[in-house]
Amino acid sequence: MLIIPAIDIKNGKCVRLSQGQMDKETIYSENPIEVAEKWVREGAKRVHIVDLDGAIEGKPVNIDVIHSIAKSFPDIPLQVGGGIRDEDTIQTYLDAGVSYVIIGTRAVTTPHFVSDICLEFPGHIIVGLDAKNGKLATDGWSKLSNHDVNDMAKRFEEEGVAAIIFTDISRDGMLNSINIEATVTLCREISIPVIAAGGVTNLDDIHAVCEISEEGILGVITGRAIYEGTLSFVEAQNLVNKKINRKK
Repeated sequence: MLIIPAIDIKNGKCVRLSQGQMDKETIYSENPIEVAEKWVREGAKRVHIVDLDGAIEGKPVNIDVIHSIAKSFPDIPLQVGGGIRDEDTIQTYLDAGVSYVIIGTRAVTTPHFVSDICLEFPGHIIVGLDAKNGKLATDGWSKLSNHDVNDMAKRFEEEGVAAIIFTDISRDGMLNSINIEATVTLCREISIPVIAAGGVTNLDDIHAVCEISEEGILGVITGRAIYEGTLSFVEAQNLVNKKINRKK
């Protein structure tokens, strides 16, 4: 199981939002590349990057910064989301060295788009399902749809996505623990890997996710906790490594 540090980029800076609200940001660094270097140095095996401005604008805004991160760390898989709504953008990111692109809003509003891009870019497409009370949110979490998370996940599995990122947005950036129950329910509905996100606070949360990892958890994304120090990335990674070695 992977511990995946999140780098959310707004106006070229590394920030975190509370519950996805653009006006509730905390700036952690003026230089996202230096932040990526820190997590890679501490042992990250994958990095999660979101273009927050892109999620709102519907097109990449911080693409140059993301390209620089990909160029700086060619051996580290990057999964990138935020404003990815067409094939050209996907191709640009993959050409720059990004391993996976995350489709969020367009996956919900235009589901057949996912089918098309899975055929065009097999193995590189992840769908991000951001939910509140079981319903999917879109447009940088500013709108709530009537779509059920589990139903949509099953559809995207059939379309050929590589994984699902599941975020409980009521918990994201709030440091009030991950929604284990909803995550397990989703895992049992599909057979493709699930990456859990939203609310990771401390080592207890990492323990909890490790306990359900065999349900199909590929990894867990952590943001505010590792930036504010309630969770040590190194300790989280070491915990996961010990769990893996014990199972071997």
